[in-house]
Amino acid sequence: MTRVSQKITKQCKKLTSTQKKAGIAILVVLVIGIFLFLKRGTKAKIEKLQETQSSVLVVATKVTKRTFERFVAVQGNLESKNFAVVSPRIAGTIEQIYLDEGDEVIEGQSKLFKTDSIKLKQAVEIQQRLLDVGESARQQAIANLEKTEADFHKAELDYHRFERLFEKKAVTADAFEQQQSRYKQLTAAIKLAKANVDLATANVKRAEADLAISQKDLADTIVYAPINGKISHRFKEPGEMGQPGEPVVRIDDTSLIEVSVFLPAQYYAEIIPGETKIDVTVSGVTLGQFPVSYKSPTINPKLRTFEVKCLLDNPSETVAAGAMAQIRIILEKRQGLAVPSTSIQQRAGKSVIFTVSDDNAQKVEVQTGIENDGWTEIVSDLLNEQDMVVTMGQDMLDEGDRVTVQKGDI
Repeated sequence: MTRVSQKITKQCKKLTSTQKKAGIAILVVLVIGIFLFLKRGTKAKIEKLQETQSSVLVVATKVTKRTFERFVAVQGNLESKNFAVVSPRIAGTIEQIYLDEGDEVIEGQSKLFKTDSIKLKQAVEIQQRLLDVGESARQQAIANLEKTEADFHKAELDYHRFERLFEKKAVTADAFEQQQSRYKQLTAAIKLAKANVDLATANVKRAEADLAISQKDLADTIVYAPINGKISHRFKEPGEMGQPGEPVVRIDDTSLIEVSVFLPAQYYAEIIPGETKIDVTVSGVTLGQFPVSYKSPTINPKLRTFEVKCLLDNPSETVAAGAMAQIRIILEKRQGLAVPSTSIQQRAGKSVIFTVSDDNAQKVEVQTGIENDGWTEIVSDLLNEQDMVVTMGQDMLDEGDRVTVQKGDI
């Protein structure tokens, strides 16, 4: 301003009196205009600064509706639903194992292994011979019965004829008594012959049973797969001694996998088979949600836990038995109003949030529910989905404070 005035003054010295007066008037008007302009701008800046300094800068987000889940997160194990640990049915040296680990087997068709069969083959031959002998003895007993029955028929006719003759006094008493005695003897002989046939028949049946057992033992030297699946482990090798109860191979049906987890006893009443759902994740891959298929009927008295299972359909065999799974057991699922968990404060022992209305903060007391993924379920009759809740800056707020809102992500 000083330089401008000096320059104007020099120019004024060169002007006439009238021109000087006119120039001075213009200069005064110009200076007054500049002063008023600067004054008005400064006042606006001061008012704006005062307004900014009297409000609190906050970030706010809309109240929204979300689905909330109350769940228990645990780790579980994957197990085959169907498996079989196969051992020999009879004792003996393992002659051959037909399959290796990883090989697929078919129920009732795939041979697994074979034990020593030489002695059992001999036992079958012996029992076959005993059956032949028993059958011969039965045939002999039958033939003897038929002969005795023929003799009895003749003795019976003679007895009745002599009985009539004796009544007519045509034969002596001694002759009649001889025929009577012979008749009674053959009657007893028939009973004995029939008993011998029954005994021989029983011996044949016993020999047949012994033969069947021997044949079964011989057949049991070759063990077939009891279920469909794959050989997951071989416990013995050819040449080793096999005993009933000592496993030779294990078969796992990999098409059906169970997830097994153990939960604290406090959740026992909340788990309902067929209704309670389980989220399963294996190696970072989410397999889906499955219903509980089994709940242990008892609680372990020492560990105070109980077992829960769910069944995975595994047609593509994407997971394997023995793997570990991340489990979420959904105890409760519902929809409700949600706010970011960071927006909730504890004041005077109560949960409160701040909403924004007409650039003013309003404190709202709320009841909190389930918290999922940084969002908390809230219950309050004073809130709806259109309200804006303060998520940053609420620590500096009180009821009625003026705020400047910056919207956050919903």
